[in-house]
Amino acid sequence: MALLVQKFGGTSVADVERIQAVAQRIANSRQAGNDLVIVVSAMGHTTDELTGLARAISSNPPQREMDMLLATGEQVSIALLAMALNALGVPAVSMTGPQVGILTESAHGRARILEVRTDRLQRLLGDGNVVVVAGFQGTSSGLSGLPEITTLGRGGSDTSAVALAAALGADACEIYTDVPGVLTTDPRKVPDAQLMDTITCNEMLELASLGAAVLHPRAVEIARNYGVPLVVRSSWSDQPGTLLTSDAASRRGSGEGLELGKPVDGAELDTDQAVLALAHVPDRPGVAAQLFEALSAAGLNVDLIVQSTHEGEASGFTNDIAFTVAETQLDRAQLVCREVLAAMGPGAESATISAEGGMAKLSIAGAGIMGRPGVAARLFDTLAKGGINLRLIATSEVKVSCLVAGHQGSKALQAAAQCFELNERQLHLNPPPSGAGEPEVRGVALDRDQAQVAVRRIPDKPGTAAAVCRMLADAGISLDAIVQSERSHGSGDQQSRDMGFCLKRDDLARARTTLQPLLNQWPGASFEEGMAIARISAVGAGMPCTAGTAARMFRSLADAGVNIEMIATSEIRTSCVVPEADGVKALQVVHSAFGLGGAVQHEAQGTEAPV
Repeated sequence: MALLVQKFGGTSVADVERIQAVAQRIANSRQAGNDLVIVVSAMGHTTDELTGLARAISSNPPQREMDMLLATGEQVSIALLAMALNALGVPAVSMTGPQVGILTESAHGRARILEVRTDRLQRLLGDGNVVVVAGFQGTSSGLSGLPEITTLGRGGSDTSAVALAAALGADACEIYTDVPGVLTTDPRKVPDAQLMDTITCNEMLELASLGAAVLHPRAVEIARNYGVPLVVRSSWSDQPGTLLTSDAASRRGSGEGLELGKPVDGAELDTDQAVLALAHVPDRPGVAAQLFEALSAAGLNVDLIVQSTHEGEASGFTNDIAFTVAETQLDRAQLVCREVLAAMGPGAESATISAEGGMAKLSIAGAGIMGRPGVAARLFDTLAKGGINLRLIATSEVKVSCLVAGHQGSKALQAAAQCFELNERQLHLNPPPSGAGEPEVRGVALDRDQAQVAVRRIPDKPGTAAAVCRMLADAGISLDAIVQSERSHGSGDQQSRDMGFCLKRDDLARARTTLQPLLNQWPGASFEEGMAIARISAVGAGMPCTAGTAARMFRSLADAGVNIEMIATSEIRTSCVVPEADGVKALQVVHSAFGLGGAVQHEAQGTEAPV
């Protein structure tokens, strides 16, 4: 007999007929001998309708009252589903989040789960009941010390389900939705997207942070951190769906601090690294593809890649491209770069190459790093206080990497360990590439809700990147695709660089206002909004041990006439910023380039969006 937590989304319980169909599925699972905890969302568009009612009364309703209102949606669902189960002869009890013991922070509308007290739940299961739980909600002790209803924010029912599974030590958590599982990309934009049989939690975290809506990152974080087997399946078929796997050591059963654990669970140092920088290269389709195809053909393993577009010059817009290789490959890489520039033709006359060995790459790893803006800022602060300057920065949802001077590598690793309270077992020196046997690209995502920003002419010294990231983190603004330009302005104490990054478009105006007081302290510094963009990202656990992945992605975009405005890579993700108008085309060609398409018929009919 297995203990399963099953979650059904809003479209799965949208009306009486669907509730009865879900009840029959639950009854069948119960008859197969499983103990069941069922988590449900509000029916259909109930949450939107309740929000509309609130906005009709007040343009700025108190968040506490919004929680009181929105929590009623799930209460309707659980009562009706429990009735339907009892009508089928299945003993069932409905429970709200507070009743089932989900304790949260006091932050209304976006509370994180502190603890799940399972005593009452265990008793009901022991008595032979199916327990039907309202997702999306919990309870906290408010400022007065009295219980308050809280909601968990977007994706809250997924989060509730996985948290309950972690606290109970369940055999699996099954997320039932209106799609057959996790797909290689959005089938509404790429009709031949395929169903994945499996995907790692780290890959899913990357895709979810890039806009894939089938699972919320918070739910995946808990599954990763607590070793919960997580399955995404269709509510309307018996197909097995997609299994999410994690290699993290299981900590299931504690039920405490579920969402407030340490966001960083490891740090790595790769020594004997080198960086090559090409400045003033032409800004046109195919340049990046030409360069990295040549490097791949020469058998050179490229690690971090960053590209930034610069202000117009007399000869037009130009790019800087920087990347890292093992120091032993530096001479060969320089030769390849010279050959590529010589063959590049018009526009490359002013391009230059610089190279530097004796570097080290420091990385911190965890779950949901970019969803917590303060994590990267803490790392940059810590390194700055140690007088450690950052040459390159690579960010993602599961890892932040910085290139530092080699002689400061050990100092940087120990500083990171102290900052994030890591023990010796969590520190790794020159770890082997991960992902052997895994696909180089598992899925591709398109995010059109991003804005591109550059802060120009900021001081080239320790602490500058930290100051920028800290200001934004304190305002609750998350950054991604952070790129420090290789091109400098001035010299000596007056030397400065540009720094580019992406952020949510809705945060753009607030970011400008937040950073302006800091930029005012630096003569000549400015905040510059880029063109309208889309971000296309390829994600795969096998990327670190597969040569040429980035080159294939760049070539597919070049052949489609799509210009790359910015490149930022991490261990299992390569992201390219492209003009917004080219976003869907870029998604389609990259998906095709990695052979992810197939003649698969999908069931996606509702609003629970796939990847």
